[in-house]
Amino acid sequence: MARSLADVLHYFIPEVPSAEGDAFARRAAAPAVPTLALPLGDGDVVRAALVWNLAVEVSRLGHAGSIVAPALEDSASLWPDPGAGPLGTELVLTFAEDAEELATATLDVATTRSDDGASGLIWVRVPPAWIEKGAGALPFLEHVLLLTSPDPRDVRECYAMAKRCIAAGGRTIGVIVHGARSVSEASEVFSRLARTAERHLGRTLRSYGLLVDDLHVYRSIVSRRPIGLTHPHSPAAKALRDVARWIAEDISRGELG
Repeated sequence: MARSLADVLHYFIPEVPSAEGDAFARRAAAPAVPTLALPLGDGDVVRAALVWNLAVEVSRLGHAGSIVAPALEDSASLWPDPGAGPLGTELVLTFAEDAEELATATLDVATTRSDDGASGLIWVRVPPAWIEKGAGALPFLEHVLLLTSPDPRDVRECYAMAKRCIAAGGRTIGVIVHGARSVSEASEVFSRLARTAERHLGRTLRSYGLLVDDLHVYRSIVSRRPIGLTHPHSPAAKALRDVARWIAEDISRGELG
């Protein structure tokens, strides 16, 4: 479901896995908590910050969720401190060492949230190297959210990751463009990706709009405080609210369930 990036014009104004049979049974009985996979590499500090801020804004809209991420060597640079955060957003670091263990940890979080009567969304940070062809049994790979800048290398990497995720069982692939200098530049980036995916992969990419890399994003990385609470009138905060609204709408319609 494509969306128009013209809507964002104002941003530019002035534990151990079980045996195979048990794992299958757990997946079959897993609570229906929406999950969204986020392929983020070791150096994706800015994108991780955007995701964390986006999770806070989705929580503000009534879908408080959990970010599940492997506790790898790079975790300290990517995320705030684990545990409960702003507006009910929770960061859960797991000692998962591969995609199967990450799936188990994700199901544990989903079960806990369901038992507590919570809904919301589970955001799953996936190291790109863990996404392999034929991994479609992993529940968090059904819905994927990719972020790309207009840099040609980033765009190529985004398309390659979309291809890998589809081969691994991804059903819906959403794309956010960040760091664009204008709406037209962001629109062209998404249109180019969407045309290529339609032609070569037979899939329609879903646009989640544009996020702005203004100074407040980098301040958020340093302060570990969400942009929407500290600088609610900034272009970055406005962009985050719009993207969060689109994600929240998809949750409500069951399109991320």
